[in-house]
Amino acid sequence: MATPLPDVAVPTVLSVDDFALRRGRRYATLLIDAVTHRRVDVLPDRKAETLAAWLREHPGVQVVCRDGSASYAEAIRAGAPQAVQVSDRWHLWANLAKAVEKTVIAHSGCWRDGPIRPDQPLDERTRERHRAVHALLDQGHGLLECARRLGWH
Repeated sequence: MATPLPDVAVPTVLSVDDFALRRGRRYATLLIDAVTHRRVDVLPDRKAETLAAWLREHPGVQVVCRDGSASYAEAIRAGAPQAVQVSDRWHLWANLAKAVEKTVIAHSGCWRDGPIRPDQPLDERTRERHRAVHALLDQGHGLLECARRLGWH
């Protein structure tokens, strides 16, 4: 028997995200009060119609924090058209990191056009160590055995 959720006032700032009940097969939607960080409700799926119906039944939501899901965007437009939709912090940072990485990779050739740095003593030692490790790996030894034979900790 499931324990019913206590009645909670409808938050003005709502956070919406999905989670896997059974990864790849079954998902649910979690509604959190973004101010108090308390669970408001758990919806049985992540369909737009389900979230839109919940929002229509619980008027008063002014801001909805969500991921980039088009389904959730549609549901919020249908169920709470007055609500402002904002990206949640995790997805905002994750998307920013991906964009920065993509830009850095795209422009990585830009900083290679300088004078060539002469080899340092450490460079040759690093290359020698690399060759030694790969020689042992080619003989079928594992990394721990390579470290033992080369006297590395």
